[in-house]
Amino acid sequence: MFTDKDLQLFAKKGIDKGLIDSQIENFQNGFPFVNLTAAATPDKGLLCFSETVVHEYVAYFDLNAGDYDVLKFVPASGAASRMFKDLFEFRDALQDGFDFENVIENPAFKTAKYFFDNIERFSFYNALNQAVKKDGYSLIELIELKNYGRVLDYVLGEKGLNYSKLPKGLILFHKYEDANRLAMEEHLVEGANYAKSGNGEVKIHFTISPEHRHIFESELNSVLPKYKKQYGLSYEISFSEQKESTDTIAVDLNNKPFHEDDESIVFRPGGHGALIENLNDLNAQIVFIKNIDNVVPDNLREPTYVYKKVIATHLLKLQKQAFKYLEMLDQASFTEEDLDAIIGFVKNDLMVPLDEGFFTLDKIEQVDFLFNKMNRPIRVCGMVKNEGEPGGGPFWVLSEEGESLQIVESSQIDMNKQTQKEIVESATHFNPVDLVCGLKDYQGKSFNLLDFVDPNTGFISLKSKDGRKLKAQELPGLWNGAMADWISLFVEVPLETFNPVKIVNDLIRPQHQA
Repeated sequence: MFTDKDLQLFAKKGIDKGLIDSQIENFQNGFPFVNLTAAATPDKGLLCFSETVVHEYVAYFDLNAGDYDVLKFVPASGAASRMFKDLFEFRDALQDGFDFENVIENPAFKTAKYFFDNIERFSFYNALNQAVKKDGYSLIELIELKNYGRVLDYVLGEKGLNYSKLPKGLILFHKYEDANRLAMEEHLVEGANYAKSGNGEVKIHFTISPEHRHIFESELNSVLPKYKKQYGLSYEISFSEQKESTDTIAVDLNNKPFHEDDESIVFRPGGHGALIENLNDLNAQIVFIKNIDNVVPDNLREPTYVYKKVIATHLLKLQKQAFKYLEMLDQASFTEEDLDAIIGFVKNDLMVPLDEGFFTLDKIEQVDFLFNKMNRPIRVCGMVKNEGEPGGGPFWVLSEEGESLQIVESSQIDMNKQTQKEIVESATHFNPVDLVCGLKDYQGKSFNLLDFVDPNTGFISLKSKDGRKLKAQELPGLWNGAMADWISLFVEVPLETFNPVKIVNDLIRPQHQA
């Protein structure tokens, strides 16, 4: 099936031919749906802490977090173009003498009208105005003259802000009296408040696209001195890019490799699940993970700080106890009472179901089982009440390994099955991507995170290239299949900690106005 030229391309990307063969098989066979057994709810696997516990956990974190090597991990390569989808559509449909009043029933035009009616409220307004002035125009006059297309050229195009070609991290999100901040900057501020190590250093890692690295570095060099002075801290900022070896082969509708006109095989990025490799390369004990666009201005940030500390404290406490028990099992220094306590911990605190078969095992087999279940990377995930937002959620899933708590995306669920549909409809919470992770074992060694990926949780979608349809394959998602074999715990966090920016007009919602 593959030519020498193909094999040379695989080698250049660092992709083994056997992996390509397995990806082709995935296209041919498809990925299995997960088997949901229940939604994780407050009475079944989802923890809801009282106000008293929240205060205790915050105090614990403030007292103990400095003993750990902490890092904040921010996926930041996502393009901002989706934010402006409606504005693109509006610009493409513009005609001479256009008047909003005549056609605002079009959803994209409604978005555009709201955008122009409120343009002065956007944090990038001043930067946009300066770009327009450089060419001798007045932004307000262009809008009054209904020259909307020209304004959008400055918002989206290279002669202005070039927002159609930038990632979300490099978009001005929030207004402040002294200066306006990029989304990236808001993570510098967050990091100073919950992700600093005992030596006063804030470590933040951004995953980015290679074409934007120089802009990220330039912007950071410009603003870092201000935040160092403001918080009296040092920063260690690092970047990484999605590895070419995580790209996946594209196929045609007959599951044959999709070729360019020059006969070269087409590869596509493997999705955010590819970032498990980037995370695996980092050396840190405790890692916070949060999407680039889920940030709010300073005056609204306190709930975020509180509950970041809450979920981190829950992880630290569980990890400390698990490490103690792992040492006991490893050294065979435990009594019958100790073993009973370990069983209770695994079942009740780590929420690993133990069926009747476990209790028929002999003691050595039980110890091996318990050791294996505890000696894994651990994550505590904040979950918010579901109020109609799209996205994955917390569920109990049955697999060959038994029942476990998992974050499941809608694409993994067979909604044609009534039992599965009813479980989804019973869900009370969804996943805002609010994680804190423990990446080292009880001996201080880093886990190889690639050992804990479920390869059966990928995703296949239909795309097109140059007018031709193709099938694309995404790797198991970063917070679902890529972490499927981790210890996973779910904690309810307030809805106000979840404020993503999906479309540009979200930036003028109250949650993004300082």
